[in-house]
Amino acid sequence: MLPLQQGVLDPQQYVPPLISAITTVVLFIVVFIVIYLLGKYFITQVVEAGLTRRDFDDALVGLAVSTTIVITAVVAVALAATIAGFGVVLAAFATLAGALALAVGFAAQDLIANFVAGVFIIQDEPFKTGDWVEWNGNGGVVREIQLRVTKLDTFDNQLVTVPNSDLANAAVINNVANDQRRVSVGFGIGYDDDIEQARDAITEEGTDIEGVLEDPEPSAPVTELGDSAVVLQGRVWIDPTASSYGAIRSQFVEAVKERFDAEDIDMPYPNTELSGGIKLTNASDITQATSD
Repeated sequence: MLPLQQGVLDPQQYVPPLISAITTVVLFIVVFIVIYLLGKYFITQVVEAGLTRRDFDDALVGLAVSTTIVITAVVAVALAATIAGFGVVLAAFATLAGALALAVGFAAQDLIANFVAGVFIIQDEPFKTGDWVEWNGNGGVVREIQLRVTKLDTFDNQLVTVPNSDLANAAVINNVANDQRRVSVGFGIGYDDDIEQARDAITEEGTDIEGVLEDPEPSAPVTELGDSAVVLQGRVWIDPTASSYGAIRSQFVEAVKERFDAEDIDMPYPNTELSGGIKLTNASDITQATSD
């Protein structure tokens, strides 16, 4: 009977380890919940209030709050694991997380670059929704600025989606950022035409266009003596937020052309004048061929 008694399992021997394991798990859960909830409440409040007070964009404030919550959760896991005695597990988790972060970083370099560029674009505001911008020979009206891409509408009503890193690294021209913008058009007149007459025609027609500002007043200085024409650059100023640049320019060109036609002011096209003479050799052969 003794060997049989020795072979019987005693359930009591598993009670202490089981209680210890349950206690550790419960301690981990309690500590995690307390740290996470307290950290989430207080830290996010501080971050949100600080960024809002400094007039950061709402998108950046929301991003910062979301990032803070994630960081708070990671810190809460680390502290709870340390207090509960999960040191070995925590070390393995840290190693795995580091390797994973490195791999993701290499795989998502462009994504991260666009994301960082989006943060700077939203914060620095080189342009905003509704602005007409140009970059690297492209242009369009900004429809939406996201953290990764910016969406624009071209003047042909095409949607263009541009990675934010492309815009952040390019020289972006904002055509409507200022209160005033100059519309410049070159008008060529003949060398025999009266410059003052042409200048008066240009400035008067520019003044009559609705949307052209009185100050600065329209002007038309001579900017070039071309091969075939004297070029006067007609200049008028507009408020780009109130008037369309393209529409004003089109009206300006058409009005000046009609005024020049009415006053017989020449608008010469490029031409080339040849001078000199032509020397013929063996003219007798040409005469004989013609008579034949």
